[in-house]
Amino acid sequence: MHFFLKISLGLIKMRNLTLFITSLVFIIMCTIIMYLLEPDTFESVLNTFYFVMTTFSTVGYGDYSPVTMSGKMFAVFMYLFGIGLLGVVIGKIVDAFTIFRRKREEGKLSYIKEDHVIIIGWGKKTDFAVKEILDSDQQVEVIIIDTLQQAPIDVSNNRIHYIQGDPTEEETYEKANIEKARAVIVFADDTIQDGSLKDAKTLLVAITVDRLAPEVHTTVEVLTEKHISNFSHVRVDEFILSQETISSLAVRSAMYKGVSKVYSQLISRQHGEDLYKVTKKENWVTYNDAFQELLTKGATLIADRDQLNINRRLQEKIPDEAVLYIICNKETYKALSEK
Repeated sequence: MHFFLKISLGLIKMRNLTLFITSLVFIIMCTIIMYLLEPDTFESVLNTFYFVMTTFSTVGYGDYSPVTMSGKMFAVFMYLFGIGLLGVVIGKIVDAFTIFRRKREEGKLSYIKEDHVIIIGWGKKTDFAVKEILDSDQQVEVIIIDTLQQAPIDVSNNRIHYIQGDPTEEETYEKANIEKARAVIVFADDTIQDGSLKDAKTLLVAITVDRLAPEVHTTVEVLTEKHISNFSHVRVDEFILSQETISSLAVRSAMYKGVSKVYSQLISRQHGEDLYKVTKKENWVTYNDAFQELLTKGATLIADRDQLNINRRLQEKIPDEAVLYIICNKETYKALSEK
């Protein structure tokens, strides 16, 4: 008994690769020896391999079995050692999946795919942003970066990943594969109470992002508009003024009743009309060409990049670098995309 216990402990302590190679060699060896002992019984090496595997797994269908004494004794040997070996291998596989799942939840696994969106900083805004991104694009995956010891969101969804690390350190972004990312969103740290300190940390994070991935589209949340000048030497594509935006929306809602519902539709894909980007077609020479054709399809052309005066420029030619935005529902945009 002590002998078998010693062997079992030895198998458990083996490295995974060594164990798998040992198991494979043992199975091949048993298959060859059993076939040499009883070639007439098993008829082929494949049948012998089948018998060896059913013996190891204790299934034992009985359609093949040794008839000689030497064959039966070797089958007993396989039974005693094979079951233990197979059990250890299965245990190692289960442990590997458990470790993988734990590391994934703790944010210790590197992300190797491309064209993903990285969100830095966890909070209620991040939770909403993740849902919005997943609903907007059925293919894109989201990486959340934070210092929390455990993933703050359910990562069983294969499109959501968590990276634990300091957002001001290079190693964290290497794990997130930032150079291959589609976009980066930096939210202000809600754990910091002072607004100036929040923007200061955001600036430090933006500097790190710009240094590691200057070509990746970056959106940054800033609390105070006057702090934007501090980002003058950092490449940031877009700033979101959270405090001013909320205040402005509240004022417009008070002055023009119901306008908040219009804003809600434009910034969320949950219901109603929405804002989408479309590609310029070859037959669209002027803005009017695009405007009229889109109108017949149920969409309204409203902007080229950040210019909202399309209705006063209908006779102008559309430049090659144009980025056109329309307002329509999801079904209309889907039909336009398919065409």
